[in-house]
Amino acid sequence: MKQIFTIVFLVVIVFRASAGETDSVLTEKNVRERILNDIQQNLDRKNKALDSTITKLDDRVGKLDSVLKMTGNPKDRIDRLVERVQVLEEKQKAIEQNEINVYEANYQSAMINLVSMDREIKPLILFRTSKDFFNSLTETSNPMSYEAFRKGFEKFRVYADKIKDNNATLKAVSEVIGASGYLTAGLPIVGAYSQIMFAGMAEYVNSIGHKRKELKAEAEKMFAITASLSQFTTDKNMIENEWDGITQSLEEMQAYYDSVINRNLRMVGIQRCDMNSCFTKQSDANRRYIYLSTLRQKAAEYVLAMKKESPKEWKENIYYQLMDVQSIKVRYGDITYRIVHHINKYSVLINKYKTNKDIGQNVSKLDEKLSHLKATFDDTFEPTQYAHSATQMYKVM
Repeated sequence: MKQIFTIVFLVVIVFRASAGETDSVLTEKNVRERILNDIQQNLDRKNKALDSTITKLDDRVGKLDSVLKMTGNPKDRIDRLVERVQVLEEKQKAIEQNEINVYEANYQSAMINLVSMDREIKPLILFRTSKDFFNSLTETSNPMSYEAFRKGFEKFRVYADKIKDNNATLKAVSEVIGASGYLTAGLPIVGAYSQIMFAGMAEYVNSIGHKRKELKAEAEKMFAITASLSQFTTDKNMIENEWDGITQSLEEMQAYYDSVINRNLRMVGIQRCDMNSCFTKQSDANRRYIYLSTLRQKAAEYVLAMKKESPKEWKENIYYQLMDVQSIKVRYGDITYRIVHHINKYSVLINKYKTNKDIGQNVSKLDEKLSHLKATFDDTFEPTQYAHSATQMYKVM
């Protein structure tokens, strides 16, 4: 019994963007801590009682051994030996009960964490699409966000449209402009389209005589902004493309999570739709606590039922469920860490271009929004703690 040591249960702050959620992050965290503390305290009480029982049984064995050494009466020796066997059997039952208690607590912890993740994964998936920084990043890449570009571009567009029938390059430029919806979405300034635009703009700049200094300066400014944004967008897209891998990992984890939670809910006799209405979409923290308490009880009952139904394989059955839940936790932690590393790359991008004379003023405005994004992510998902905590979520013997 003394070999049992306690490892802290995993508690993760849940992002409040879940559907129907109205509680604060602190309240959400307290709901989880409260139910996990209940499990911890219940196990501690059982451990204390079993420790006391085993100590008393060990004392009885010690006294019987002393009597056996001193007595020479065959009948007394037989009686004491029989009693000693009975005491050892009682001790073995106590040790087995301790094993059941630990498995109960571990499976309860696994189920609480597993169900709670339903309120964590969805916000992580929605994180990027709902953030002001990413919207501003897209806006910064749009040449139509720059007044100097708009002024020069409108005249360039008129010029290209005017002579497109006599110039293949400007005809292609005119078609690109028409296809891009330039007044609302901006121009494609990366890839094949960018080469066409650069060629057309270069012809336009060169067509302006030196006497028209103001118009030429305006056209050159437009060209310079386009060139700077083309490189900025290329660098940005290299970072953005990495989101595809993160998104794929999230989708794979979501599918894995769904299979694990659906299986475990069936095992304890709970419908997924009931979990959604009573926990995932439930805005009242007290009701969520009550639901988790019910879930905890069902998890304990399942362990006892497995022990009775499959005396030899019950531990293996529970063990696989514990490992599946822990695996999901670790994968979730890995993904949040990847996102943190990915977000930090935007700092490098901003620092590279915020002193650029053509687009630097707009790029530098992203600094504050990126700092807010980082702080929000770290406070919400705790990536530095998640994977580490996931490896320490169970009691061991």
